Amino acid sequence: MKELEGKIALVTGASRGIGRGIALVLAEKGAEVVVNFHHRAVEADAVVDEIRAAGGRAFAVQGDVSERDDVKRLFDEVAARCGRLDILVNNAGTSRSQDIFETSEEDWDFIIKTNLKSLFLCTRRGMEMMRVNRFGRIINLTSMVAHRGAINGHCHYAATKGGILSFTRTVARTGAPYNITCNAIAPGIIETDGLLATHGPEGVAALAATVPLGLGKCRDVGLAAAYLAGEGGNYLTGICLDVNGGMYFH
Repeated sequence: MKELEGKIALVTGASRGIGRGIALVLAEKGAEVVVNFHHRAVEADAVVDEIRAAGGRAFAVQGDVSERDDVKRLFDEVAARCGRLDILVNNAGTSRSQDIFETSEEDWDFIIKTNLKSLFLCTRRGMEMMRVNRFGRIINLTSMVAHRGAINGHCHYAATKGGILSFTRTVARTGAPYNITCNAIAPGIIETDGLLATHGPEGVAALAATVPLGLGKCRDVGLAAAYLAGEGGNYLTGICLDVNGGMYFH
């Protein structure tokens, strides 16, 4: 039997990039995956189709996870269709290419809301569902910049990613009596369409040269999530897995 067979997993921001990679691996391991998306319906449907074509189970649900009403609707649909939630992957997030001098108050508020408020809203609702069955696995996507800071601006993004680590450690203690674990994954430089679009082929090659194991794949992050969601994560809570190919140690 596949390790996650019978489990229900929700991955936020799963229409592309790392979220997509996580959704595909969790489905491969046997979980039924709820593919959350905000704007990218076509891409989300493509993820669902890919999972189903491989023999897995998945469906897509639209929702802006930084909005309370959308979160309620999202989790209500999961409850109605699946009856419970076993695995929550808080992946949705964004950044803007700005340093502190370029960052307006509106920019700051937007990144904080998108990256941190969504984490709070989804985790609170997810834990309410999980504690009923006294089981849950929560996995939060942070970043290497949470440890070392961002190199070129992005102070708002770095602040949220650092906050995700502290949030994870605190929720881990809250969830433990209910057999709910909460862990984080901090990816390094991962090969995505977004990375190629922002850096171009030459820029991506230059980045790869700075990483001992080269650029990571979205699947690498997905496998880390599957480990934390499966038996390997039974006695792990409040930790951060650094999936960065040896680029950073701490």
